[in-house]
Amino acid sequence: MGKKISRKRIFEVIQIGQGQDILSRAFDYFIVAMILANIAVLFMETFEEMKPYRDVIKLVGWITVGVFIIEFILRICTADFLYPDCDKKVAAVKFVLSFDGMIMLLTILPFFYLSGFGVLRMLRVVRIFHLFRINNSYDSFHVITSVLIEKKNQIFSSVFIIIVLMLSSSLCMYSVEHHAQPEAFSNALSGIWWSMSTIFTVGYGDIYPITLLGRVMAVIITFLGVGAVAIPTGIISAGFVEHYTKMANSGNTDFGKKLKQSVSVDANSPFLNCSVKEVEQKFEITVVVIVRATDVILPADEQIIKDEDIVVFMPSAI
Repeated sequence: MGKKISRKRIFEVIQIGQGQDILSRAFDYFIVAMILANIAVLFMETFEEMKPYRDVIKLVGWITVGVFIIEFILRICTADFLYPDCDKKVAAVKFVLSFDGMIMLLTILPFFYLSGFGVLRMLRVVRIFHLFRINNSYDSFHVITSVLIEKKNQIFSSVFIIIVLMLSSSLCMYSVEHHAQPEAFSNALSGIWWSMSTIFTVGYGDIYPITLLGRVMAVIITFLGVGAVAIPTGIISAGFVEHYTKMANSGNTDFGKKLKQSVSVDANSPFLNCSVKEVEQKFEITVVVIVRATDVILPADEQIIKDEDIVVFMPSAI
């Protein structure tokens, strides 16, 4: 029994710190410091000026990797608490194959096996992704990933539109520019690089149309590209609003607790037919969002609150 409690306590400590668990919070800060030191070493070892300190840099690198190895082993040993529906072996494999597990494994392996292979040493770049573990300790990373998952179908559709626009732009530009500059636009796919830099408004300038018709088409494609690229931006922005509205109506996070206060407007509500500005001044609150049927409305001062609206608000002092 004592061993079981000990393993559970280790699991609680190495997980993201919650509430008043000082030891768990201290472990989080320690791991963050190790990650930052490891990333710093990755960059410092590329500077010629740091050659006199190469031994110290390597020592710091090995210390941080040693910490990661210990943490990795502890997480494998306590994975059954993370996946309570699985036995120990299945839980351990499941953790190793998870995003966190793969990142930890790929940041450890290059220190042991890849020093002699130039191409494989590029896997050291994976250590950069260790920074995600810092962001993963906060709601921000969770919100971003949740929004991307929820809106994946819409995002895929918008990306598909952009790909179609790139292919059609490449084909059109080949049709009008091939005879004028056959080396730059040698086939229908050779304009992909040009269409990418144009649609995303990068404009490298290494390939560009020289005919009048080609330039006219380039202007049109640029305008279309601006609109196409804005589509996924709008989808993701709307997703953030929806997600934070859900958080506001749940008590599972500190943010949700602050925004827990919400009212459903009916015929007897003092909010009915009042503007947002009037409600905020009269009740000393800040209206965060208004949910109307399936729409999420960002409140403006003149916005009128109607029957059956759901008004999410928080005290103005927050």
